[in-house]
Amino acid sequence: MTDIDLGRFESILQVFDESCQRFADCPAFTCMGKTITYGKLEEKSRHFAAYLQNHTDLKPGDRIAIQLPNTLMFPIAVFGALRAGLVVVNTNPLYSEREMEHQFNDSGARAIVVLANMAHNVEKVLTHTHLKHVIVTELGDMHPFVKRHLINKVVKHVKKMVPAYHLPHAVSFRKALHLGRKGHWVPNKPTLDDLAVLQYTGGTTGVAKGAMLTHRNLVANMLQARAVIKQALSEGGETVVAPLPMYHIYTFTVNCMVMMELGNHSLLITNPRDLPAFVKELQKNEFTGFVGLNTLFVALCNRDDFKALDFSKLKLTISGGMSLTTSAAERWKEVTGCAIAEGYGLTETSPVATFNPPNAIQLGSIGKAVPSTELKVIDEEGNSLPIGEAGELCIRGPQVMKGYWQRPEETAKCLSADGWFRTGDVAVIQEDGYARIVDRKKDMINVSGFNVYPNEVEDVIASHPDVLEVAAVGVPDEKSGEAVKVFVVSRNPDMDVKEIRDWCKERLTGYKVPRLVEFRDELPKTNVGKVLRRQLRDEVKDEGKAA
Repeated sequence: MTDIDLGRFESILQVFDESCQRFADCPAFTCMGKTITYGKLEEKSRHFAAYLQNHTDLKPGDRIAIQLPNTLMFPIAVFGALRAGLVVVNTNPLYSEREMEHQFNDSGARAIVVLANMAHNVEKVLTHTHLKHVIVTELGDMHPFVKRHLINKVVKHVKKMVPAYHLPHAVSFRKALHLGRKGHWVPNKPTLDDLAVLQYTGGTTGVAKGAMLTHRNLVANMLQARAVIKQALSEGGETVVAPLPMYHIYTFTVNCMVMMELGNHSLLITNPRDLPAFVKELQKNEFTGFVGLNTLFVALCNRDDFKALDFSKLKLTISGGMSLTTSAAERWKEVTGCAIAEGYGLTETSPVATFNPPNAIQLGSIGKAVPSTELKVIDEEGNSLPIGEAGELCIRGPQVMKGYWQRPEETAKCLSADGWFRTGDVAVIQEDGYARIVDRKKDMINVSGFNVYPNEVEDVIASHPDVLEVAAVGVPDEKSGEAVKVFVVSRNPDMDVKEIRDWCKERLTGYKVPRLVEFRDELPKTNVGKVLRRQLRDEVKDEGKAA
């Protein structure tokens, strides 16, 4: 496959400007029955950029947190922030106060766009962060007057999904757009080497770190993904379902970047867990592409209303975020008639590193390296291994991050001076160029495509006054792929599972809360006292076999 032409664009903003001109009248994003065209997206994001420039003291390079689920406000806020020269910090709306405080302080974010449903958490952490500008949006904000008030009233008063908050200096998103419409916007001119996004990840270990993704990284990955996707999808006129959150790098790149450059239409699903409502949205739209992951494919294929949909226009299904099982892939193809093309990547690679060509899918593999990307596997000493041998997968290409934000030592551990990124995953590269992952990062737990790092869960539980020791591992789970199980040594014989889970619920996002808790008198350790997580995982596997 030929290399990409990185000289084609000077920044993400050039890609955005050209797409908005070429596809001005084409639908860009649809959510909850409301569609905005590329022309409207350009206009609204320009107004938001003008607001940021004229009504705040934010300067190019300052960080702004975007804490939104899939809504029309997300692309408006992201592109508006970039057009004002700010660095976007994608933030999970489900984060706990502790997680928010860490991310905001680590990134030095000075502004935030947050959904009203989560604004109460911003209120709690505000004085412990550098946040100065708070912009609050409501779920129906982009809808016409009557429907907007109806949606916002139902969400707040009927479904009671907006806890009370007090942020007297906050500005509403609609007011920001109104003020920006009256203001003058000065175009920002970033270079490919300028920072565009701080995307937080645990990397291969520990506390969440900000992967520094430049305009070059994201433009490169957009062009790389486009090169393989274009085998199945053309420019303009395609409708691609986006049920996974855009604050996650997977959907951020595919829908905010690749589909935007192609002038295609993204159907945003705000709450994919509400499967009946999700399927109803699919019934209303002729979709030609679908971006998902294993657990979602399984859940949908088990529903009669989904199986009854018209899949005659579906040309491409992409899987990422977690391993695709053979049974899920076969079932999806049986139901929809469309094979799943699995890819592989990490936050640190913007994220796409490999992808199965849609016209030559090898089920069970992660595909081939995307254009301008090199793969190799190495042994524990860092020596390159021959084709067919298993070793740690390393990636080099223009999509590899600049490094971890303000963490040069962590960067040096995984990113070599000559640009090779060590993934921590064990893989085999075949003679035909396809790669297969044969083992996972040693300790990471993958819950429905989200990384859960045992250190973080253990740190939270260990802070409980009655806990002496704790270890977290991943266990197989039919619905989420894996679930978190913790082994706890307590000084209090009356401590129970509920107490541990309640403690975690206050301090961790829902998917990180342990599903299973087992109390032990002691934990297995090495001769230097390090807890043997692998032994605990092996015990869980043996219990499963015995059952």
